Amino acid sequence: MTVTAPPRPPRPSDPVDREELEALVEALIEEARQRARRRRRIYAASAALVALVVVAVSSAVDRSTQPDTASPALAARSSGLAGAATPKIAYIREPLHMGYGGVLWVMNRDGSRRQRLAPAFPGMRWSPDGQKIAFTAWSDKTPASDVFVMNADGSGKERLTSDPGWESGVAWSPDGQKLAFARVRDGRKFEIYAMNTDGSEQRRLTSEAWGGEHAWSPVGDKIAFVSRRDGNAEIYVMNADGSQLRNLTRNAVGDRNPVWSPDGRRIAFENNWQINVMNADGSGQRRLTRNGGRNFAPAWSPDGQKIAFERRTGRKKYGPCNGCGRASTFEIHVMNADGSGAQRLTTQGAQPGWSPDGQKIAFMSERDGNAEIYTMNADGSQQQNLTRTRGGKESGLVWSPAQK
Repeated sequence: MTVTAPPRPPRPSDPVDREELEALVEALIEEARQRARRRRRIYAASAALVALVVVAVSSAVDRSTQPDTASPALAARSSGLAGAATPKIAYIREPLHMGYGGVLWVMNRDGSRRQRLAPAFPGMRWSPDGQKIAFTAWSDKTPASDVFVMNADGSGKERLTSDPGWESGVAWSPDGQKLAFARVRDGRKFEIYAMNTDGSEQRRLTSEAWGGEHAWSPVGDKIAFVSRRDGNAEIYVMNADGSQLRNLTRNAVGDRNPVWSPDGRRIAFENNWQINVMNADGSGQRRLTRNGGRNFAPAWSPDGQKIAFERRTGRKKYGPCNGCGRASTFEIHVMNADGSGAQRLTTQGAQPGWSPDGQKIAFMSERDGNAEIYTMNADGSQQQNLTRTRGGKESGLVWSPAQK
């Protein structure tokens, strides 16, 4: 901005000229107007700057104290990321319901936000997207059980089966479109069935399955299971529609509990109280554990590099009454997938389950005098009691899946 200097004020000795005097007065007035306009512009700019600062500070405070609801899409993405970062653990809490079973609970991985959902038996499973839980519970045709499904928060509970038989071992297909389960009628052997997730199109897949120990392959095209159809407990595999059934093991001593590796190329299983592994076609069978004890419950790490399992250390009397039976005591071990590098992680614990990221292992332990849910790092460090429940027992833990 260029500012014109005002004319020189007249000196007393100068001759007075009316026109010059009027011109001088007009020049002085114009300069005063320009200065006033400059002051107003400066004041306006200062006020605008102050207003901008106030708005910025207010917005920052609002964002720090209120949820972001301006963008539903962004809120949904943020919610999804939070869910992926905070997996949950489902588990069963007793006392027993009608002599068997308990109540299904869910909590965060650190034990916070525990929520009671519904009466259920052990063996519940999360849907692949983590939004639903399938489980079995007493039906209105007691003694019998049915398959149910509900949202992960316990809402929307639906009964999918209403058969007079006993049902267990519910399992989601990897694409979340089917449920497999075992059913027994009239005291006969368990058979494996499959159905849509709304309960429609129920179909029997096996005859002489025995035990309901079945597992979908990670791709979802096959189901491994246990059967005594050849006189001995063996591991079989079939297509997801029940066709092309094959005996994989053919061992003299019974085989149990098939568990697919995350890549679907191998199957871990129990044989003669030891953890074994084989290729998905039954070839390359190898015994992995050689610790002098009885070993159970193989669990692959999410990357397929390790296998956690439980080793029985003894038996103790179960309950205060005579004839109440005896329960086994276990400790948790981990080894590389080829059986090398075995190490003990706990002195008391069972039912190991890997977190979706492979950083934690959850397990059940009675070390504090009651069966409760614990977690530890994958190397056995930082063991922590999550539940601390008095007067009840907890077991059957299952992690929610990783969110993709």
